[in-house]
Amino acid sequence: MLTQLSAAVSADGYLDDCSSERLVLSHPDDWSEVYRLRAEYDAILVGAETVRRDNPSLRLKDETLQQHRIQQGKTPEPTKIVLSRSGNLDPKSRFFTTGSGDKIVIVESGANPQYIASLKSVASVYVIEPPVTVHSVTSILTQKGINSLFVEGGSRTLTFFLKNGEADLLRIAVAPFFVGESQAPRLTYGSTGGFLFDKNRRMNVLQVRQVGDMSVTDYALSQTGIDYFRLRQAIHEAAKCPQSDSAYSVGAVIIASNGNIYTGFSRETAPNNHAEEEAILKAEKAGVSLQDAVLYSSMEPCSTRKSKPLSCSELIIRHKMKRVVFAAYEPDRFVQCCGADRLRQAGIDVSVLSDLASEALAPNSHILTR
Repeated sequence: MLTQLSAAVSADGYLDDCSSERLVLSHPDDWSEVYRLRAEYDAILVGAETVRRDNPSLRLKDETLQQHRIQQGKTPEPTKIVLSRSGNLDPKSRFFTTGSGDKIVIVESGANPQYIASLKSVASVYVIEPPVTVHSVTSILTQKGINSLFVEGGSRTLTFFLKNGEADLLRIAVAPFFVGESQAPRLTYGSTGGFLFDKNRRMNVLQVRQVGDMSVTDYALSQTGIDYFRLRQAIHEAAKCPQSDSAYSVGAVIIASNGNIYTGFSRETAPNNHAEEEAILKAEKAGVSLQDAVLYSSMEPCSTRKSKPLSCSELIIRHKMKRVVFAAYEPDRFVQCCGADRLRQAGIDVSVLSDLASEALAPNSHILTR
């Protein structure tokens, strides 16, 4: 299961202050990005304290995002999940009363039976024998058909996932002010230590950027996290393509062995250029070797090319790249593609993240529905 953690904190690392009012940390632009991320996942998970203290709805709210999910064969809104040891949750809270998605409560076996009974009227309730682990939680969700999870807090829940070392991505948005209250909740909970990533093992920084007045950093906590993050970048590149009725819209991202990143999308600089080719051309112009590079492409690299002497799979082989990751095999509308087979035969590692295929093919719906 792909798991992404997300948190907004103050400049000194607090999730909230000690007042009875909810502390607003996020800028509107940051919220817009969080909503877009929610839309990419099957489910959103929070801890019981977040539901009790903040009374969040955890909705998408944006009808465009809901329609985008429907077009991909998903429910309009993600499933909402809350973890609670005791089951002490108000069935009338916005978590349960708003949104069209399913609601799930996961409690320990020692939870109060009266609490469980009241929650069964508004959600599906699952009881787990202690000790509760990330694996025991995700096993239940996988059985429900949930394969990707967006975790939004609070402190105990984020720490639960970080200490178990089973999360793939971490997004931290930092607000430009201080809280300075030692009793306020911080990003992580309880005593220090016990984290998979500590001073001896650093997280992989994927991207740092400004969003509104906040600084946002995306970290990878696993190879799976890296692959999904970069492949989604490639899919976003595909959305930039000038539309064509005779060629697919594809996006590509190349990570060179020196860490440099090169992106490209179909027809970016010439009408007959492919996405992988555009990214390769940028690396060549910069004088950077692509030996042992990793290429992420929204669709399978082509194996047959009428407009150029070399196909994209042949270019990848010639540059001696070590790995290719893509989301969707090329549909047989124009040619019968065997790019993945050619790459494997050349000794290149090929991974297919097919659960992103519908997103990758979306820019080509005008071709595929003809």
